[in-house]
Amino acid sequence: MPTKRIVGRVLAVLISILSLQLAPAAPAAAQQRVTIFAAASMKNALDAVSAAWTRKSGIQTSISYAATSALAKQIEAGAPADVFISADAEWMDYLEERDLIQDGSRTDLLGNRIVLIAASGAESVTIAPGFDLLGLLGDGRLAMASPDAVPAGRYGKAALQALGVWDVVESRVAGAENVRAALQYVSRGEAPYGIVYGTDAKADPGVAVVGTFPEHTHPPIVYPVALLKDGGSSASADCLEFLKSAEAGALFEAEGFKVLAARP
Repeated sequence: MPTKRIVGRVLAVLISILSLQLAPAAPAAAQQRVTIFAAASMKNALDAVSAAWTRKSGIQTSISYAATSALAKQIEAGAPADVFISADAEWMDYLEERDLIQDGSRTDLLGNRIVLIAASGAESVTIAPGFDLLGLLGDGRLAMASPDAVPAGRYGKAALQALGVWDVVESRVAGAENVRAALQYVSRGEAPYGIVYGTDAKADPGVAVVGTFPEHTHPPIVYPVALLKDGGSSASADCLEFLKSAEAGALFEAEGFKVLAARP
């Protein structure tokens, strides 16, 4: 009897090994996933681009949206990601100085504008030096992403400083963790005016663009993209190339972005 039990166990093991060898392998694409860290202002556009990439490649993406500053700090702390899209050059510089992006992978992908928004149906505002933003606010506050760290907030602060009105409205700023949160303050009626990207305003029918800040009042708005040092898979590199493609560019443009990267 003991011999029969031993033989039975050996046969069971052999059958198990054989079944594993004969089982069909999962498709290579299904085993891959590209993780993207991207500025919150990119959500609508990048969701569409990601879906197009998955349809074309069969490879899924996992996208984390947040303030560029928060994402850069997470990457520095070791958060696993393959591709990073920043809403300004400074935070990409921050990672590059710490040797956290792959050499030669950085590209200026997109451009944007900053705008003054109010509730849908509000009247337009003439944005010019010394314009009465404080008077427009009344008893309310000005919604904008944190002007100390978040790119949208820094662009907005620079524009207001150039126009000579920052000092009079600084104490009335309702700082938000990212630009989409600032957008929601206005959309929900919690602030009468806000400063966001033009692409954010386009994504929310509850707000209206009442003025566009002149480009000379703030640094150029550039979204650089790069591969991260710890995300060196071929799928990540292919995804980056797709982000720069004509197909992706058309989707970005449909959401109001200006395409900067060359499109083969």
